[in-house]
Amino acid sequence: MLRKLFALIGALVLVLALAVAGNTWLASSKQIAVAPVKPVAVNAEAAAARLAAAVRFKTVSSTDDAEANGTEFVGLHEHLKASFPKVHEVLKREAVGKYGLLYTWAGGDPKAKPIALLAHQDVVPIAPGTEGDWQQKPFSGAIEGGFIWGRGAWDNKGNLMSILEAVEMLAATGFRPRQTVYLFFGQDEEVGGVRGAQQVVKLFKERGVKLDFIVDEGLVITQGLVPGIEAPVALIGVAEKGYLTVQLNAKAPPGHSSMPPPEAGQTAIGMMSLALARLEDKQMPAAIRGVAEQMFTTLAPEMHGVNRIFLSNLWLFKPVVERQLQKAASTNAMMRTTTALTIVQAGNAENVLPGRAQATVNFRLLPGDSSDAIVEHSVQAIANPAITIAKQPGVSEASKVSSSDGAPYETIARTLRQLHPDVIVAPGLMLAATDSRFFGDVADNVYRFAPVRAGPADLARFHGTNERISVANYAELIQFYHQLLQNASALPTSP
Repeated sequence: MLRKLFALIGALVLVLALAVAGNTWLASSKQIAVAPVKPVAVNAEAAAARLAAAVRFKTVSSTDDAEANGTEFVGLHEHLKASFPKVHEVLKREAVGKYGLLYTWAGGDPKAKPIALLAHQDVVPIAPGTEGDWQQKPFSGAIEGGFIWGRGAWDNKGNLMSILEAVEMLAATGFRPRQTVYLFFGQDEEVGGVRGAQQVVKLFKERGVKLDFIVDEGLVITQGLVPGIEAPVALIGVAEKGYLTVQLNAKAPPGHSSMPPPEAGQTAIGMMSLALARLEDKQMPAAIRGVAEQMFTTLAPEMHGVNRIFLSNLWLFKPVVERQLQKAASTNAMMRTTTALTIVQAGNAENVLPGRAQATVNFRLLPGDSSDAIVEHSVQAIANPAITIAKQPGVSEASKVSSSDGAPYETIARTLRQLHPDVIVAPGLMLAATDSRFFGDVADNVYRFAPVRAGPADLARFHGTNERISVANYAELIQFYHQLLQNASALPTSP
């Protein structure tokens, strides 16, 4: 009897092993097979000098003051006029919210749905006290060691200027896009996009503009960040997480610190501490689903070793893979709505029990989770009716998921593969917020990607110290947009 049982178990193990091996080695690549093209020639030094000059304008945006650094924005606008004369001759330029810029490049086919390329003019400020940590002064626009240095060189004047460089080159040759192309450069993306992106979407609705697709800033070409793949990986953001901040308030009788309540959790600070601990302990569930599953399914055939085995057989190994991915902040954030405790305020004297405690918690919503559902989850996790929970202004629901099968996505992927045959392309999830989150009602598809090359050491430069982009990579951005606009013009007419 035992011999038969062991034989049965052995047979099952063999079947599982054969199934795993078959799925692993027979999985075919999902990369688009295209012939490489010769990139357009770019005068990289001249283009770098124009970007460097743009970086020198301190276009730091403000949440409260629409006129903050207004002269810097105006100076940047004049620089764009001087740098791209053909753009300003051929395209129509309009101001949106005073400092936002909308360019319209009229297409030749009125039946073709328009497209839009987005970037933003504004930058984040330099963290006080870190100015001396920069290798080059933050707004110097220095070109040194093969890099353009300064705040905005990467985020996001690199995108803005490279788009205009590409359009300038195309317009100078007499090229006219088949579909109308909009270029929008917001002035307040870093502080919410209310005066820029939100207003241009309102304008599009008034004019009845419906876009085929949008390409905005977002994910990049990573090198050395995806275990099991040595080749560079370009992740195209097909969705963006939502944004929700809630404020928790706890009240308790104030008193003297010499006579605290005898039981834990009766003071305002005690109640708040327990509530925050429960929120961290009872987070939203993590799972490989949605965009994360699309990404791993696309990348699995390109991997080697144990990573390929596990990701090619998620039907069997998904729980194991999920546990491993939860250990890293970036991959954990791809699989769940995250909970971040960001501000706590209570008390003003060492010998007084405060009557109030307040905390701010920031959630980044996974597509499929709503802000209302997260508030309800928080109420249940805290399980204390004495603590109130209120949504704060600026709520943004998670975006819809754009197609990774249709012509617009394939156009971006084709462009990348034509210019960089070694790059692996896959859909991805944008974890942070961008201007493109406002465009869901006026665009069939929204993609968040720029061909900036980033390795592990580069990620800290984003919104951090020593922001820069290499001159060679900047030339690649120009070539990407140049090729993308030509490929988009060749798309079949959308209904």
